[in-house]
Amino acid sequence: MKILAFSDLHASRKQAAELVEASRGADLVIGAGDYCNMREGLGEALSMLSGIRAPMVLIPGNAESADELRTEVEEGIAVLHGRSIIIGGLKIFGMGYAVPAPPFGEWSCNLTEEEAEATLADCDSADILISHSPPYGVADRTSGGVSVGSRMVAEAIHRIQPGLVLCGHIHDSWGEEGRIGASRVVNLGPFANWFDI
Repeated sequence: MKILAFSDLHASRKQAAELVEASRGADLVIGAGDYCNMREGLGEALSMLSGIRAPMVLIPGNAESADELRTEVEEGIAVLHGRSIIIGGLKIFGMGYAVPAPPFGEWSCNLTEEEAEATLADCDSADILISHSPPYGVADRTSGGVSVGSRMVAEAIHRIQPGLVLCGHIHDSWGEEGRIGASRVVNLGPFANWFDI
């Protein structure tokens, strides 16, 4: 299966157009959150992606809630937050929001580490884990070199060992990747990232 994945679109028309164009070669498109900015313009941001014809799986970021995303997506697009779906024989689990909470203000959709632990507890296996926040210590460094990823996401990866972990959120780490055990972890950014599984 040829998978196109991205994160942190933040309503960029240029990036959306490039993703729509690239998606013509995809069997599945995965979005790892933050389609709009500060909980505003989600419908417009998603409409920029309406040219994507491949099946889509989206998780919320911290710029939109799961309910807001479910309300705005076109019919047939799967929204995952604390649940899984099987597509083409692949089990995909998704968890959105920022973990731990960043200092962005009340608009940000966040989970505490304890809430993330509870959300991930039901995930006993996955081929692909999508988490808006990266795991602590991998593709999670700010420009100042500080790791700000989630310890509970890292713990879940250790436990589940999915083949692929897709994340975003930390813009300074877009394009970075690493490993936790057998799991490949990639911080996507708003670009056409390709995976063959």
